[in-house]
Amino acid sequence: DHRGQAGVELSQEKLLERTDQASDVVQDGRGRLIPSSLPAGVLRVDRTRLQLTIDARTQSVARQALRSQMKNYGAKRGTVLVMDTKDGGLRALVTEPTYDPNNFDKVPQSKYEVFKNWAVSDLYEPGSTFKPINVAIALEAGAIQADTVFNDEGSLTVGGWPVANFDYEQRGAVGPLSISQILQRSSNVGMVHIIQQMKPASYYGWLERIGLGDIAGIDLPAETPSTLKPQEQFISYVIEPATTAFGQGFSLTPIQLLQMHGILASGGKLLTPHVVKGVMNEEGEEVYQPKLNPPRQIFSPATTAKVREMMMAVVEEGTGKPARIPGYRLGGKTGTAQKADPNGGGYTRAKITSFVGIFPALEPRYVVLSVIDEPIGADAFGSTVAAPIVKAVIEDIIVADKISPSHPQEIAADNVTIESSTPSTPDAATTSTTPPAISPSPITPATDRKAQ
Repeated sequence: DHRGQAGVELSQEKLLERTDQASDVVQDGRGRLIPSSLPAGVLRVDRTRLQLTIDARTQSVARQALRSQMKNYGAKRGTVLVMDTKDGGLRALVTEPTYDPNNFDKVPQSKYEVFKNWAVSDLYEPGSTFKPINVAIALEAGAIQADTVFNDEGSLTVGGWPVANFDYEQRGAVGPLSISQILQRSSNVGMVHIIQQMKPASYYGWLERIGLGDIAGIDLPAETPSTLKPQEQFISYVIEPATTAFGQGFSLTPIQLLQMHGILASGGKLLTPHVVKGVMNEEGEEVYQPKLNPPRQIFSPATTAKVREMMMAVVEEGTGKPARIPGYRLGGKTGTAQKADPNGGGYTRAKITSFVGIFPALEPRYVVLSVIDEPIGADAFGSTVAAPIVKAVIEDIIVADKISPSHPQEIAADNVTIESSTPSTPDAATTSTTPPAISPSPITPATDRKAQ
C-alpha cells in the first residue's frame, strides 16, 4: 500500500511519500499509450533520496562483533550503538536477533519480537554504566570535588536495606577510595557515599534535567520514555537515591543511555540522537535537513573533562581493561545489572551486561554502547561480554577514519600486529581505505571475573 510499516519508512513517511495524482491517458486500437495524450510532467523521475547517518561498514562490523559474543555466551539478545558527538548522528544501530527485510513475511508469529527495535523501545536498568553520569551530577552540583576521598566499607545499610559491592564476599571492606578509584573498582558503596552528599530533591532535579522520565527524541518510531520514581517517593525513602547511585531502581532505553553519555563526550551538551541526515538530489546536494532540538548545556566542559579522565582510568587500570587499545585512549565503564522481575517484587537471577566507550577520551568524537541481555556463564560480565564488542568497533573506526595513535610508542612496545578486519560482505563499506593501522583481535570468551 506504499505506506511505511516500521523503522525509518514509518517515522519519515511524510518525506518519502509522493503526491503525484492519477492521470487519464488515451490508448490506440492496440491498447498502446498515445504519447501526445500524456499530461506534461507525468513521466518525471524523482531522483531525490533520503540520506541516513548510518555507515554501512561500521554497521556491519558492529553486527559481526555482536553476533560473535552472543554466540559465545548464549545471550538472548543484544544491541550496539555508535553516536557522533558532533551532532548526535548515529553511525551504527544494530540489534540482534534480526530478520531479512526482503523476506519479512517468512518470520513466524512466534518470533515477531524481532520486528521490534528494542534499542529504542525496551527499558532496562543500566547498572554501573550510569555511575559516570552520577559522578558528573555530583561534581557539577558542587557536592564533591575530583580529589574527594570516601571510605568504602564494602557494604552498608541504607534505610534498613543492605547495599554491597559486587565482590564484597571475596574482598570485604576496601578502605579509602578517590572518586576515580570508585569508578575504576565500580564500587556501589562508594557511589552511595557520593550521592549522599546531595539533598534528594536536588539530585532528583538533576536526574530530570538529563532526561530521565522523558524520551531521547530519536527520529524512529515507538520510542519508550525512561522511568523515574515519583518525586515524593524518591525524596521520602533514602533507599531510592542510594540504588539510583549505582544504576538500579529506574529504567531507560539503550538509546537514552547513549544520549546521556553523549553529554560527557560533547563537553556537557544534551544532543538529539538521529538517523536521518537529510534529503539529497541527484547531484548530491542537500535539499532538506531535519530540524533537531538545539543542544542543551547540562554540565560544564570542565566537569565532563574530569569525568572522562576518570573513565579513561577505568579502561587503563580498572574493570574496563578488556577494551584497552594500545596506542589510543578511550574512556569507558562496565555494567552488570540484575534484571528486575517483570512481575514485581525484586530481581531475578538473570543479568544484563553492558559497556560504554568514549573515543578518543581527551577529544571525543564517538560514543559506543553495547548491551547484551541475559548472557550465560559465571564469567559473563560487562567487561567480558560487552567490552570486547566496543573495542572491535572502535578499532575498525580507527582504520576507517585513519585516526593516528596518541601514544604510538605503545604500539611498538606491545608489538601490535596491524591488519584490517573489514568484513567481506557486500555492504561492509561505502568507501575504500588506505592500508589499516590496527585490527581487532578475534573475540573469544574471557575468564576474568573481576568485573562489574
